Amino acid sequence: MFSGIVEEAGTVVKLEKEKENLHITITCSFVKDLKIDQSVAHNGVCLTVVRKDENTYTVTAIKETLEKSNLGLLRVGDKVNLERSLRIESLLDGHLVQGHVDQTAICTKVEESGGSWYYTFEYDPSKGNITVEKGSVAVNGVSLTVVNSKENSFQVAIIPYTYQITNFHTIKTGTIVNIEFDVIGKYIAKLVKTYLESVKAN
Repeated sequence: MFSGIVEEAGTVVKLEKEKENLHITITCSFVKDLKIDQSVAHNGVCLTVVRKDENTYTVTAIKETLEKSNLGLLRVGDKVNLERSLRIESLLDGHLVQGHVDQTAICTKVEESGGSWYYTFEYDPSKGNITVEKGSVAVNGVSLTVVNSKENSFQVAIIPYTYQITNFHTIKTGTIVNIEFDVIGKYIAKLVKTYLESVKAN
């Protein structure tokens, strides 16, 4: 479980394809603190540390993860948002993020506004996911508040600190990002869909 408060943007230093899996090697400031089998969120995707040395660590993304996220688009040198899993005593400064990306979205607009930035993202609503005004959403693992919520799009506001510490400064029109929708909203949407289907069947 995560909070969506990104610790830093690590750098991809190596990518290894093995059958349908992708081994991703990353460098960051807290490599020495990591342990094998530890969970770390990468652009919002929970992955397990499988190897490490003094300066880098490696995680493995399977086929399903690559199909549902933007990790398969990574290139050496890319920045990846990183967050270690929550401790029981941790303050929940963001919102509950599971590290299970629901789908990707595309950035359709970036606007600077008084020193901050507004990003607009569009996604495929046919997968049953929704956003609500002032609700929570995780974009590339960053806990954010939804504004201008629509059927297939939403906006988020990014302050200078978030812009600098995460990979939001690399996102531009056309960039593919990972989206994890609010877990409570997902359960409600599923229940409503199930109910409507049962009513229709009867």
